[in-house]
Amino acid sequence: MRTALVTGSLIVTTLLPPGPWSHHPLPARLADTGGGSQLIIAVAPAPGSTTGRLTWWDRWAGLWFEAGSAEARFGANGLTEGATRTQGTNTTPTGLYDLPYAFGIRRAPAGTEYPYRRVTGGSWWCQDNASAAYNRWVEPLPADCRPGEAEHLVAYESQYAHALVIGFNYAEPVRGRGAGIFLHVNGRGATAGCVSVPARTMREILRWANPRRHPHIAIGTASGALDVTRY
Repeated sequence: MRTALVTGSLIVTTLLPPGPWSHHPLPARLADTGGGSQLIIAVAPAPGSTTGRLTWWDRWAGLWFEAGSAEARFGANGLTEGATRTQGTNTTPTGLYDLPYAFGIRRAPAGTEYPYRRVTGGSWWCQDNASAAYNRWVEPLPADCRPGEAEHLVAYESQYAHALVIGFNYAEPVRGRGAGIFLHVNGRGATAGCVSVPARTMREILRWANPRRHPHIAIGTASGALDVTRY
């Protein structure tokens, strides 16, 4: 059984032998922080990888239980440190992020409790560094956000059928660092910096995610350090 472990501040991928691995104490250090009780972990084998593994976990009575796992895709140019990422590099930012809300072209899957916003023909995500709406959903597109510097969400029929906003550069956006980083449905290949999973996995995650349990996503590599002690 393949699983992803966070040990201290290090993300590690490992293979567990067959056995009754219905739960694992993942990780003790996280369990002591008083943070949320749902965590998604997206792990790539190396910084240059475009594929890897995503697992999602529930914490009960101080132990982390694996709720599901699937293959994941990353940026076309691999992964890079989120704090120093540059916009337009097609890299996925590593780090620990909240998940502000979900959205989609299609209706929310039955059982979804997460705040969910439906995409319309007027829905855009502004990526224009000169705009007051930088790294925000806008509807309609404001005059100071150039169409060539924004994503028309409805145009991504497959990828944005269902998605979760990843809180990278979101609360206090830094211009030039990047905008529009999501967990979404797979397209044809690697992403422009997002994390993507199969459609059935995305629907399963939306049914699983509970806003009252404050889900986060941790993105990293098998050999890279990741500070998760804030969670």
